[in-house]
Amino acid sequence: MSITKIHARQIFDSRGNPTVEVDLYTEKGRFRAAVPSGASTGVHEAVELRDNDKSQYVGKGVLKAVANVNDIIAPELVKSGLTVTQQKEIDDFLIKLDGTQNKGKLGANAILGVSIAVAEAGAAEKGVPLYKHLADLAGVKPPFVLPTPSFNVINGGSHAGNKLAFQEFMLLPTGASSFTEAMKIGTETYHTLKKVISAKYGIDAVNVGDEGGFAPNVSGAEESLELLSEAIKKAGYEGKIKIALDVASSEFYKEGKYDLDFKNPNSDPTKWISGKELADLYLGYIKKYPIISIEDPFDQDDWEAWSHFTANSTIQIVGDDLTVTNPLRIKTAIEKKACNGLLLKVNQIGTISESIQAAQLSQSDGWGVMVSHRSGETENTLIADLAVALGVGQIKTGAPARSERVAKYNALLRIEEELAGNSSYAGEQGFSQGPNPPPFLKK
Repeated sequence: MSITKIHARQIFDSRGNPTVEVDLYTEKGRFRAAVPSGASTGVHEAVELRDNDKSQYVGKGVLKAVANVNDIIAPELVKSGLTVTQQKEIDDFLIKLDGTQNKGKLGANAILGVSIAVAEAGAAEKGVPLYKHLADLAGVKPPFVLPTPSFNVINGGSHAGNKLAFQEFMLLPTGASSFTEAMKIGTETYHTLKKVISAKYGIDAVNVGDEGGFAPNVSGAEESLELLSEAIKKAGYEGKIKIALDVASSEFYKEGKYDLDFKNPNSDPTKWISGKELADLYLGYIKKYPIISIEDPFDQDDWEAWSHFTANSTIQIVGDDLTVTNPLRIKTAIEKKACNGLLLKVNQIGTISESIQAAQLSQSDGWGVMVSHRSGETENTLIADLAVALGVGQIKTGAPARSERVAKYNALLRIEEELAGNSSYAGEQGFSQGPNPPPFLKK
């Protein structure tokens, strides 16, 4: 049960940037973990340690983080005598070893690689699937819930080279009866959307962004929402698919205003809008389109706009850059009634235990929780298991395209098959809806 060896190396993520991979050994064998990386990162996130040597890997190398695993974490953790089933104790040990508020000394990427590998080894030690082990750690009892997938099918913001300010437009097959059917609905609509875009904007408009979604040169959000509506209708799934947005608005927040033309270097400051005006824009979209969830509608420190919008909205409002999977930021958001949903990204906080704590703190206030990938991903499928383990009913891991995204969806298909009738599909129930969370969230 004890750890015999830990070895880290530098590998590459889906964007061709270096990231950390960790191999952890016990008597049961080798357990491997790889760490994802974001593009639109919140200023309050735990530190992703990069080498910043511009002559190597465009400054993105992670050899310092790798060395921190091999030279500092590995000898200390092996010596500690802690066993792989002691996830919380090991995570606490890593946090203490780092000794900073934001994991800036060792790097959240170094710490997370070890934390994930420990979880994998812990599951093997108990002879159970990873989702079952993580559920045990979180105190979640079966029957398990398969999450509703949020397919990012139109990319904008920092993830695409078009004019679109909003970062993600997602399709959610809430009307499916199982995760397997959700995949059928999602992929069919994705392929239909490809045809719709190709017919309207030409063949080069179906090139894909970082997360596998299309990046057509649309004029704005309304045009994107119209494309989704047309694709849903043509695919024959009206009423079965809802829409979600990830605005990532911190990316275009300037001098207290929001610049929807932020990719234009000559953007006109007189056209920038206030948080209140942006909220009115969203409310207009919600009336017109089947939108069920909006993520990061405002800047990560524009608390006033968040609270105003959440009070006036009837859908799920998700904090990502606002909350950065950090229990302290989540507590503030609960006090200010700033949102009613958490985007859970394990690399924003840096350990499995803190990720579980963040989810549970959010759920204690009736929030929805959406487990999420990052735009720079690896083949690691931990988040599929985590979504099932925590019973949150929501996952977003990109379009149903690009194998680092699809790996997570395929992992969920296998889990559903393995649970054969002993699971349910979340559908629309997992989504927080303003002040009245659905019964699903109260369990």
